[in-house]
Amino acid sequence: MPTVVVMDVSLSMTRPVSLESSEEFQRKNLAVHGLTMLFEHMAANYRLEFTSLVAFSSLWELLVPFTRDYNTLQEALSNLEDYDKTCIESALNGVSNVVQQEWGSSCPCQVVLVTDGSLGIGKGSLRHSLQTLKQRADDKKFPLPFPFPTKMFIMCVANSEELQTTDAMDNLEELLRLSGGDGQIFTMEGQLCLKSVQAMFGRLIDQAYSPFHAVLHCGNLSSDVQVFPRPEPVVVDDEVDPMPRVVNTDLEIVGFIEIGDISSPPVTSRHLVLPIAVIKEAEDVSTGAAEEPEEEVSASQMAGKSPNFCVLLHGSLKVEGMVALVQLGPDWYGMLYSQADSKKKSNLMMSLFEPGPEPLPWLGKVAHLGPISEAAENPYGEDDSKSPFPVQPSIKRSYAQNVTVWIKASGLQTDVQKILRNARKLPEKTQTFYKELNRLRKAALAFGFRELLKGVGDLLERECTLLPDSAHPDAAFQLSHAAKQLRLASAGDSQYAAFDQNIAPMHTDFSS
Repeated sequence: MPTVVVMDVSLSMTRPVSLESSEEFQRKNLAVHGLTMLFEHMAANYRLEFTSLVAFSSLWELLVPFTRDYNTLQEALSNLEDYDKTCIESALNGVSNVVQQEWGSSCPCQVVLVTDGSLGIGKGSLRHSLQTLKQRADDKKFPLPFPFPTKMFIMCVANSEELQTTDAMDNLEELLRLSGGDGQIFTMEGQLCLKSVQAMFGRLIDQAYSPFHAVLHCGNLSSDVQVFPRPEPVVVDDEVDPMPRVVNTDLEIVGFIEIGDISSPPVTSRHLVLPIAVIKEAEDVSTGAAEEPEEEVSASQMAGKSPNFCVLLHGSLKVEGMVALVQLGPDWYGMLYSQADSKKKSNLMMSLFEPGPEPLPWLGKVAHLGPISEAAENPYGEDDSKSPFPVQPSIKRSYAQNVTVWIKASGLQTDVQKILRNARKLPEKTQTFYKELNRLRKAALAFGFRELLKGVGDLLERECTLLPDSAHPDAAFQLSHAAKQLRLASAGDSQYAAFDQNIAPMHTDFSS
């Protein structure tokens, strides 16, 4: 999930902070110190995160486009300049442009807005922007909510008492609500100092940038892994009392299945699965690289030679063309698979299904799946010529039945003409005539189209009067009988208008 750091460089950020030490600090210095701490944490634990840096005052400027080079981000922080008044709306417009140009409107993004809580003055201030929300033209709308999914974290280099003396906190809360409400406002506790700003950014790290470590189990084999990005809690809407579901830190592989059987399933999110042991050894190598180059080689060789179940699983899934079903929690499953970035590089990925015992209807309930060895016969056949999937449902699907649909007048006309054609060929077409007649009757009753039944009854009476002298006597009896039954059904009599009732052919003494 990409992150945009939005740094306030207005004049209010240059206000001095009284510290016990002789060195003078500005609020901007405290903000830079907190962001440096955040970038150092992300470089060590969240290195795959793409991060961008935007500075703003009355205008906005993209200082660093999306990158994984946190040294570049820290260098940009040390070269910040001071500008004029605060205009948060301008900064939000900048964020919207930067994210959409790089990621489009479907990629979720995190926005970290670092400011001192000053709303600005006059036109362009946050107070003025929120007051004029409903009086704007379509081409000058407020940028929130963003066109892409967003989590906004507002980092205030001020304590809550200072913000509550004015309406700053109320306006910032309204800003958070407009963004979708999925985020938080962080303030400093106690005196403004380096320690309190570290504590504030530490709370942000714990909530949004703490790595997700888990243990991947498969029988007696296991591996410590990191799942990136961190899986978000999922709320099931159809539950009576919905509670957020979180992914367990113990991931249990329950079985393996061919890629062709699982096809391309719907998923809620996709994540990289990285073996932690290799990551730690690589970090140890990078810290001692400048001083002991000889040890770097040996540490790198050790990282490549140490056995790891995660690496074994990745290679096996890639070679065999299979996926592993993994249990994430009670009645919640996902799948592990190998995804290729290029011809030479591939990654072990994990996709999360919707919570529930039957996330993929064509597989049936996951709990009912079992090993092939326990089946009475190989469900794939001796030569893999068949597949047990999709599992056929016990109840016939509505769309699998022959349903009469009259979207256009021509469809209704065709059905009526079919009845009349069979009526002219009675008694040879008696069975087909009544089959088509009952199909039309049921559809008309289902749609409440009883006038149709009366109209078709009149048509059959007319056909009866137009029968030639050479016609079989049974034809006149059958047409009169069918016309009478349709008129009775059109009158709404429950005895004749029952949906499940069929019009049966009239029994006569005539032989065909």
